[in-house]
Amino acid sequence: MSFKKIAVLGLGKVGRLAATLLHEGGFEVIGVDAQLPLSDVPFKCRTGDISDPQVIGELLASVEAVLSCLPYHLNIELARAAHLAGIHYFDLTEDVPTTNFIIELSKTARGLMAPQCGLAPGFVGIVGASLADGFERCRSIRMRVGALPQHPTGLLGYAFNWSPEGVVNEYLNDCEVIEGGVRKLVSPMEWHETVYVGGVKLEAFTTSGGLGTMCDTMLGKIDNLDYKTMRYPGHMELMNFFFHELLMRDKRKLAGEILTNAKPPVEDDVVYVHVAAEGTENGSLRRKEFVRAYYPIEIAGARRTAIAWTTSASVVAVIEMVRDGLLPATGFLHQEHIPLDMFLKTPTGSLFKAGATSHG
Repeated sequence: MSFKKIAVLGLGKVGRLAATLLHEGGFEVIGVDAQLPLSDVPFKCRTGDISDPQVIGELLASVEAVLSCLPYHLNIELARAAHLAGIHYFDLTEDVPTTNFIIELSKTARGLMAPQCGLAPGFVGIVGASLADGFERCRSIRMRVGALPQHPTGLLGYAFNWSPEGVVNEYLNDCEVIEGGVRKLVSPMEWHETVYVGGVKLEAFTTSGGLGTMCDTMLGKIDNLDYKTMRYPGHMELMNFFFHELLMRDKRKLAGEILTNAKPPVEDDVVYVHVAAEGTENGSLRRKEFVRAYYPIEIAGARRTAIAWTTSASVVAVIEMVRDGLLPATGFLHQEHIPLDMFLKTPTGSLFKAGATSHG
């Protein structure tokens, strides 16, 4: 069933842009945050305590869908409220326990429960599943994503253009993989490898959450499946030293504050995506690759960072597909069940074609 009214909670860079894209796509948007945006926005805004169940209950009673652009630890209560209100729920979380909770909620949901609609998990899973689609037997899907400064400085070669809470979570939580047909948990910041994108040398290593629900979907159908984060060389060793030798893993909030203070966000960023699938086609072994570099682009009269627009566009394209009846209206949405060609044909999904430099 088509819908128009949607609330966007959390108006940071990603939330503000997602709300703007939804407004441009014909939705009636209400943006909510503890503080109103400093710059002008084209959609309605209000302040509110997003941790207050009464405030959230009243808000969700007036809309047909909600998009959470909040820190992951706030999503469980919001998903519960959306389930109670019987409306569609979307978020960007990479947190596995949060998603598992939402899967349980979805069994009795009157609306669609769709977490993990960002870049990774989210878009990268759509790409990975699409590459594997044509194989008679798929032996591997390898997914790599890196959101990085274009002009890195220092030994870390990094800038915190993404939520520090989310990055720390990804670096410290165990990672799901399928290896040799067996579903496993492996440690983060391991399985180190070298990757090149357009001649740029990068390193990749395991991080948590990027596979979304793909291990559930692909178990028994694939031999090997994993997700890794890409960084400039040397990053992983330094982060292992920071978290494990200095014991910052025991002080996650402080770790995020230290790292953000040391490496604040930059405007000139790049998002690298390297997805490869191998399998048999007509009896012969083949490898398919999707390799892209996404750079800042102009949207709605302003220049948007690569990580902001790729994340925002990922979730907004999914919301457009749900509104237009191209995806289910109830239950749980697996990102890997979304057809890539259909996704790229949506008004917002088409940005992934316009804003890309292809390397494969």
